[in-house]
Amino acid sequence: MEPIRRHDKRELDSIPVGSLGLVPLKGCGQIGREIDYYLTRWRAERESEHKNSLAFAGYQRPTYVVDVDLPRFGTGEGKGVVKSSVRGMDLYILVDVVNYSETYKLFGEENHMSPDDHYQNLKRAIAAIGGKARRITVIMPYLYEGRQHKRSMRESLDCAIALQELVHMGVDNIITFDAHDPRVQNAIPLSGFDTVQPAYQFIKGLLRHVDGLHIDSDHMMVISPDEGGMSRAVYIANVLGLDMGMFYKRRDYTIVENGKNPIIAHEFLGSSVEGKDMIIIDDMISSGDSCLEVARGLKDRGANRVFVFATFGLFTAGLDAFDQAYREGTIDRILTTNLIYQSPELLERPWYISCSMSKYIAYIIDTLNHDSSISDLLNPVTRIQSIVSRYNQNGLHIPEE
Repeated sequence: MEPIRRHDKRELDSIPVGSLGLVPLKGCGQIGREIDYYLTRWRAERESEHKNSLAFAGYQRPTYVVDVDLPRFGTGEGKGVVKSSVRGMDLYILVDVVNYSETYKLFGEENHMSPDDHYQNLKRAIAAIGGKARRITVIMPYLYEGRQHKRSMRESLDCAIALQELVHMGVDNIITFDAHDPRVQNAIPLSGFDTVQPAYQFIKGLLRHVDGLHIDSDHMMVISPDEGGMSRAVYIANVLGLDMGMFYKRRDYTIVENGKNPIIAHEFLGSSVEGKDMIIIDDMISSGDSCLEVARGLKDRGANRVFVFATFGLFTAGLDAFDQAYREGTIDRILTTNLIYQSPELLERPWYISCSMSKYIAYIIDTLNHDSSISDLLNPVTRIQSIVSRYNQNGLHIPEE
């Protein structure tokens, strides 16, 4: 965990909405502790002439974590129990719906928690709070059913239904990261919904761990692996001053496999990639098949090093294919965040770089609790350009912030 530095703390002079409460649900223990670490240190050191007023009661505490127990019965049924009073509090509930490492007993058998289980736990926690909190914000980095965001045939609209359900239960704001399609927020047009991009953390992670990068259009290029991720690639390319290319998926629309039309090939659109370092950027790595095929396509076209940015590293088919691609020189580094569960095996891989979002989430929570604007946190252009400038000035290493 990074040390606390004096300039980390934001200047927040407004009165808090309510006493701050952080509720990390089952599967969010580690990131919850890291966020709590930053919040407790910042608030212990923050100077304010109003800190002793009634409006700031409980502002400095040894921990902001509110313990919510989610026990299970032998049948797999469960309930939510709040262990302390939350009346009048400004609560921030953290949930990782894809943490498959969490288990419970189902008729004596060990059962791994699915996204449905985690989402049901979220609803149990909200129900246990029972309307006593002043405001509830759900921080759901991987948006539940975010890939089922639109209807193209007779099918369910799971993500939209879930968002409406949460709002109906009294959730005021929903914060997610790199939503598969942000337009799903149209399902709750009168409620708060923010989708946050981890672009700054990716670039910082790359610059801190990789030597000899030349960040200009002659030496580097940004690649979108499909047409759906164009906006991410366009943003990174524009901020860094790089060219952009993209692949599009050629599918066989006469066949349906696992609910989708199978991909026949990835076709490339863009200028020459020969001799350049590549940044492939996407919202998630699921099985990794598409990501690795795109990397091979770039290597076949003469690309130099290949780096992959993905907000969520799911690795649903395991790590063997990535190990092999690394040995073959197809990929050089893969960067994902700690917003979802990372297996110990993944963290040990030589090709993997973990980008921590804990401090960033702490910034967001601290600012929102004061009812201040987070627009500067959602637009990291200045911070990205600053860290790139320092990298260029100081050679291979970035000084600690």
